[in-house]
Amino acid sequence: MGNHRAARRAPRPDSSAPSAPSSAHRSSAGKRRAVTHAAPRTSLFRGLPSSSLLLGVAALAVSAGGAITMGESTVLDSQPDQFSFATQASALSGAGAVASVGADSARGDQASRSAARSGPSAANADAATADVQLKAAVEQKAEERTAALSDLTQAAEKQAAKIKLNLWQLPVAGYHLTATFGEYSGLWSHFHTGLDFAAPTGTPIHAIANGVVTSASYDGSYGNKTVVTLEDGTELWYCHQNAFGVSVGETVDAGALIGYIGSTGNVTGPHLHLEVRPGAGDPVDPYAALVAHGVTP
Repeated sequence: MGNHRAARRAPRPDSSAPSAPSSAHRSSAGKRRAVTHAAPRTSLFRGLPSSSLLLGVAALAVSAGGAITMGESTVLDSQPDQFSFATQASALSGAGAVASVGADSARGDQASRSAARSGPSAANADAATADVQLKAAVEQKAEERTAALSDLTQAAEKQAAKIKLNLWQLPVAGYHLTATFGEYSGLWSHFHTGLDFAAPTGTPIHAIANGVVTSASYDGSYGNKTVVTLEDGTELWYCHQNAFGVSVGETVDAGALIGYIGSTGNVTGPHLHLEVRPGAGDPVDPYAALVAHGVTP
């Protein structure tokens, strides 16, 4: 009993001492049992996988499907205060929305740099193509111009040859003019219709231009007369000849022998009476006709 009372009368603990934890337990014998200090508080990340495991899971997720974003993480309804594995991976590894945006930006920058590198090349290719096309167009124009000039040159040469073949020339050498076109005298019934080249009898008479002999005979006051018709229909009359040098149907060139100066027909002395009749019509001034064809009597 005494012992029991002594136990009951044991001094009370000082109020300033810390109170026993509420979690202390009594033994089945009723005696008070010392209890160890309270267990530490539960950690926020208690029960989560280790950081190494989370890093591995995040790396696999990124490599398989791209960066993991916060928006794609799953939060358990029963544990709203815990992050999903995706969120934890983002927090621990730095992946997530920022990483996704960074990857997209990197790809965009790479595409931009690729486009920037290919841009000048494409522009250079277009410029080269334009240069080739321009060069081809210039060469084509040059060829067309050369062909046109060649055609013009050939036409000019042909015309020059034709003019040369039809170039008029004087009919007599060593002459002097005694009567011109349009003069009036008692020797002619009207006015003088030709140009007279006085020269000694037998002086050769040459064709003035190319043509065909259409007449060679005696013709009254004209005496012995040879008519040469030119390509354009103009007739050249060679009158008062002493003798003929051609016959009808012959083709003559400028300078060919037509006949010889004489005094046949109505004359006062030996000479060549020359008439020019365009289109076999009325006569025109032979002097003017010769000058028009580059010959000055």
